[in-house]
Amino acid sequence: MDYEKLGAFYLGASVGSAAGAAGEPVMYDSSDLTTHAVCVGMTGSGKTGLCLALMEEALLDGVPVLAIDPKGDLGNLMLTFPALAPADFAPWVDPAQATRQGITLDELAAKTATAWRAGLAASGQSADRIARLRAAGEVAIYTPGSDAGIPISVLRSFRAPPADLAGDGEAWRDRLEGALLSLLGLIGIAVDPLRSREYLLLSQLLDRSWREGKDVELAALVQAIMKPPFAQVGAFDLETFFPAADRTTLALSLNTLLASPSFAVWAQGEPLDIPSLLYTKAGKPRVSVLSIAHLGDAERMFFVTVFLQEVVSWMRTQAGTSSLRAIVFMDEVTGYLPPVAMPPSKKPMLTLLKQARAFGVGMVLATQNPIDLDYKALSNAGTWFLGRLQTERDKARVIEGLEGASAAAGRSFDKAAMEATLAGLGSRMFVMNNVHDDHPIVFQTRFVMSYLAGPFTRSQIQRLMAPVKAGIAPTAAPARAPSSSAASGSRPIVPGGLAELFAPDSALGPALLGVAKVHYASAKVGVDVWREVSVIAPLDDGTAGDFWEHAVVVEPERISGLRAEPTSAARFASLPGALTEKTVRKLDDDLAGWLVREAPLALISVAALGLTSKPGEHEAEFSARVAIKLREQRDAAVAKLRAKYQPKLDALAGKQRTAAGRVAREQAQASSATTESAITIGASVLGALFGGRRATASKVASAARSVSRTAGQRGDLQRAKEAEDQLEVQYAELETSLATDVAEIRTSPDPTIESFEIKPKKGDVAVTRVALVWLPTGEG
Repeated sequence: MDYEKLGAFYLGASVGSAAGAAGEPVMYDSSDLTTHAVCVGMTGSGKTGLCLALMEEALLDGVPVLAIDPKGDLGNLMLTFPALAPADFAPWVDPAQATRQGITLDELAAKTATAWRAGLAASGQSADRIARLRAAGEVAIYTPGSDAGIPISVLRSFRAPPADLAGDGEAWRDRLEGALLSLLGLIGIAVDPLRSREYLLLSQLLDRSWREGKDVELAALVQAIMKPPFAQVGAFDLETFFPAADRTTLALSLNTLLASPSFAVWAQGEPLDIPSLLYTKAGKPRVSVLSIAHLGDAERMFFVTVFLQEVVSWMRTQAGTSSLRAIVFMDEVTGYLPPVAMPPSKKPMLTLLKQARAFGVGMVLATQNPIDLDYKALSNAGTWFLGRLQTERDKARVIEGLEGASAAAGRSFDKAAMEATLAGLGSRMFVMNNVHDDHPIVFQTRFVMSYLAGPFTRSQIQRLMAPVKAGIAPTAAPARAPSSSAASGSRPIVPGGLAELFAPDSALGPALLGVAKVHYASAKVGVDVWREVSVIAPLDDGTAGDFWEHAVVVEPERISGLRAEPTSAARFASLPGALTEKTVRKLDDDLAGWLVREAPLALISVAALGLTSKPGEHEAEFSARVAIKLREQRDAAVAKLRAKYQPKLDALAGKQRTAAGRVAREQAQASSATTESAITIGASVLGALFGGRRATASKVASAARSVSRTAGQRGDLQRAKEAEDQLEVQYAELETSLATDVAEIRTSPDPTIESFEIKPKKGDVAVTRVALVWLPTGEG
């Protein structure tokens, strides 16, 4: 079974339709997914298996997936076992099932391994394909509000949106609205964005900070509610619009949420950063499963809304493309896209359905309750996967959605035929109605490569994710002074002109903090940017000469907790004797020299693609840009090949039709000649029996001529068939040649990634701050 085709997802085998014969592989063009897809089917229809197969195919093709998982079973994508050994299945089979069958767990594991091997073989797959799937990318389970999987810091979502978004008024308002409606929903406040004073106050606070490029933590937001940085809201003064007592009530509600031990997990873990969820640092695509089965309804709505808003913001900063850049999948979407109500999640979901196509982002939404979906919104979906449905109302709603989607695509829709098809579906059978195809296709889903263990428990997620979490680098620790600087007690006298900053610890040692704005420019790669660089240089008793010699560049958050005054219990190490007023006056110039030598801007590039990383761009984000560029080039190359071969294929197809017509005519003529010959021979035999000698001779001659004509007709038919067979061989050879050329595109080596540096000139360094910082020594 030939299903490994470039840019096509193998979903199963046709069971016969107007679009193809039974048993043919059903291939789905990945670029069709940019017009989104809906998967509908009742419990037991095979909906989960189809959706997992779709994500497996995406990973094999290098397409990353963001998967929202309300049920907890999408993590099964991690259960891929290339050896298909019983020992691989043993930890995941259900003990209750073994008990019901009266066998041991090991016996059930062996039975399951055999069934999986047989199922894969039946759909033309092998263990090698599972190995390729595992090598193609990574699957990880994220658990917002829990540390069972990789915890994810949702409060980072109140960070300032990308600067590119500031000029898009609608996108900016949508980002504000999604963040605030979901946050207020967490504390049980349902608001109208046009009338609610809670919403209007919070939106002004967030808007002010975001436009200044400042992130907003929940604790700072609570404090700002108590003391807003403005005295007027619209035409009213603040106290008239929202009195202090009422603001205190709102602040207390949010503070209760902030102080809750269960909410503390929401502020921990990996940042909610879309590029990092799409690609690993090594540039491999990810299926990031965002498991929310453990959350309450309000918490689910909060996370889904914030997450979708992050996707929208990220999407709008990407270049347009017709290739599939990423998939956003959500299982059991009921309640998040209802037909009438407007929950916070609906607006970003509608935005994605309407706009994501231009950016190569495909939405896939699945549900077993079609009655509760907004089908006007889903008219944007170009592909519908329809499995068994439970009620007539469900079928009616699905038909309504299909009619809308077909009308939006300008296609006719045969309602009666679709109703009849839906009525005859069995388990693991689906109708694929794709606006890019000529006809709906009925198919049976292929066997999934991932073992379907069912919804995961907390302990199962912990077991799966423990090795992955062990490989995640811990959050950067705060900067520290040299451990050799023992804290003696009294605070040393500092040379004049050197400001001081203090960590809130009791045992402190000295270091130098330097902050500068550095200009990096290179016309060759089109870089011209100013960046703020912060460095820490340790000090101890032996430090002399160039105080910046052992400095290191640090992230701003490493020094964000420093204060203007020390704690009352602070004890201080001594300062190096070489730190005098004279040497302090040289610190600025020395720091500038050190930055020129030791703080280049590190970038990476792929010359073959004409791509260079942007200053401050994450590796994962650059990897995503490389991946989509490669996919665009691949799709363009395949399209060019098909355009090159298509005229030849069309010409041969025309000749085949002509040859088939000739065979049919020759067949009819040969059949007619055979019949005529039989009649003539029969007449000659009768003449020989009952006629005269002259008549008999005439009839025998006529019969001979008839036999000769019949033989000639048979020869013509044979030659026509041979010509038809030859054309069929030529067509197959041309298709094989096309497949070989396409395969060469698939196997072409990845372009080389190169690292390089841009060093600043001394005149391009502006030192803005030098201070003595007292950092924890690790003592007491």
